[in-house]
Amino acid sequence: MYLPEDDHQRLKILVAGPLGIGKTTAIRTLSEIPTLHTDEVMTDAAAAADDLTLDGLRGKTTTTVAIDFGRLTVPQAKVVLYLYGTPGQRRFLPLWEDIADGAIGALVLVDTRRLAESFEVMDLIEERGLDYAVAVNTFPTSPGYNLETLRAKLDLDERTPLVICDAREKNSSLDALIALTAHLIARAGDDLS
Repeated sequence: MYLPEDDHQRLKILVAGPLGIGKTTAIRTLSEIPTLHTDEVMTDAAAAADDLTLDGLRGKTTTTVAIDFGRLTVPQAKVVLYLYGTPGQRRFLPLWEDIADGAIGALVLVDTRRLAESFEVMDLIEERGLDYAVAVNTFPTSPGYNLETLRAKLDLDERTPLVICDAREKNSSLDALIALTAHLIARAGDDLS
C-alpha cells in the first residue's frame, strides 16, 4: 500500500481512449493499490451529449467525470508508475489537458467496433508531443482484424506499438504497458543519439 522506502523514479503514464473503452478497468487491473475513480451515473444531459446507441455503449450507465488513478511499482527497475485515466469525452478537454501535464507517454485503448472514435484521442496525444502505444481492447462482439490491417485503419506510424489486450486480465494489460515502456525507452535512446 505504501510507496517503497528505496529511491524510486516516479513516472506518469496516461491511459486514454474514447468513452466506454475500458480505461477504468485497465487501471483497476494493473494497480497494486485500491484505485481512485470518479465514475458517476450518467445524467439525461450526458445522454444527450454522448451517443449511447453505438456498439459497446448500449446499457452504459456510468462514466468517468474526472480521473482514474492507480499505481504500479516495478521494484527491479526502481520505478513507480502512476497511471492516470482520462475522461473519454471532448467536453472534458480542459481537464484532460491538466491530467496530461507531466506525463511521459500514453497507452491508448481502442475498440474495433468504434475505431473512428480513437482518432481524436490520438490527435490530442500527438499535439501534446507524447509518445504512445495502442492497445486494442477485446470485447466479445468486437470484429477481429490482424495487426497489419488495424495499423492501416488507425493510420499508425510503423514505430508506434500496437498490441491486442484484454483490460480485465492482468498479464494482458501488463503486456500492453510493457509495449509502451519499451517504446518510451527506445524513443529516449533515439533522442539522446
